[in-house]
Amino acid sequence: MNIWPLVPLADILKPVSRPERVDSERTYRILGAHWYAEGLYVKDTLPGSQIRADKVFRVERGDFVYNRLFAWKGSFAVATEANAGCYVSNEFPCFEINQDRADAQFLWRHFSRVSAWEKALGLSTGGTPTSRNRLKEDKFLAIEIPLPPLSEQRRIVARIEELATKINEAHALRQGAAVEAEALITAQLRAAYSFQAKRHGSTRLGQLITEAGYGSSEKCSLDRDEDAVPVLRIPNVASERIHLDDLKFALLSMRDRQRLHLANGDILIVRTNGSLDLVGRSAVVDDLPEPMAFASYMIRLRLDSSTILPAYAQRMLRHLRISGQLIDFARTTAGQFNVSLGRLRTAEIPLPPLAQQHHIVADLDALQAQVDTLKTLQAQTAAELDALLPSILDNAFTGRL
Repeated sequence: MNIWPLVPLADILKPVSRPERVDSERTYRILGAHWYAEGLYVKDTLPGSQIRADKVFRVERGDFVYNRLFAWKGSFAVATEANAGCYVSNEFPCFEINQDRADAQFLWRHFSRVSAWEKALGLSTGGTPTSRNRLKEDKFLAIEIPLPPLSEQRRIVARIEELATKINEAHALRQGAAVEAEALITAQLRAAYSFQAKRHGSTRLGQLITEAGYGSSEKCSLDRDEDAVPVLRIPNVASERIHLDDLKFALLSMRDRQRLHLANGDILIVRTNGSLDLVGRSAVVDDLPEPMAFASYMIRLRLDSSTILPAYAQRMLRHLRISGQLIDFARTTAGQFNVSLGRLRTAEIPLPPLAQQHHIVADLDALQAQVDTLKTLQAQTAAELDALLPSILDNAFTGRL
């Protein structure tokens, strides 16, 4: 229950408009407003000749600004010094704040809450219930907010900022722990590779491959037609394990079904993508529930299992990718990074006896299991941290902070 008087925004916000006719010879920094009250940003820097509107509207520091179209998504902001002198379209009403009655950060924090966005949605009107909804100024200014004395507003803001800083610090510690956990895997892979290479030398991967090739370029669909085959794609191997979520399907000829059929022990490698982090990622195929094929932007390797364990080969390839050695034979064309089969054949990996390979894989998997458990706990902690600030804000604006 609110303990402060409800005050319409019209009592503390004054509409302000600073229109300027667009000059084709000038350059304008055009602002947008992030969703979820994340502030204003420079969306475009455009010469006047590329601006379709006749007028733009100048923003000054301290203005309260919102986007009519996306108020329901939390597009509320207070202009900073960096935003001063930039421009917005007529879809961004601007207001001067009565500083004798309202603190700018108090207002911004009020409109950083989901309940404020839900109220904006209820007051918005338009042709569709989402992207064309507009919160018009008269509706906005009629909104009533609880308004304590100015000194209390500032105390509340200071307390929110103090708690938000602690939440951000906790997030940073969690993220740092995640990075350190990944570093453990990286260090273990590097140590295993280095030790085995010194002890047994290195062998070119091409000498161990019995079969290799690229996947299907047939168009895939989420809907499964009769006789369609599941096709593994980058999302199915991006974690360097086979995941069967979000499968897509393709109709393949009998020849392609046989050629692209995946067997236990096959290694799938991402050969092309716009993200350098994904190129070279690999996973070992194991116990598929039905016959499956693979997409053209992946390479399938089938190895001599009497000499090398696929799981061991995959871990060594992972080391080469993380250490940047795979990147040495990655090429980029039209914004895509690529690893060719020919280049993969030249990759060198140490080749200890099979028994030793089994031990190495088991040790790496045990460490990976510990890291995965840590990540699960960290994800739970992150969700709890994410829920803290909304709770703090709700308490703040009902007089409980």
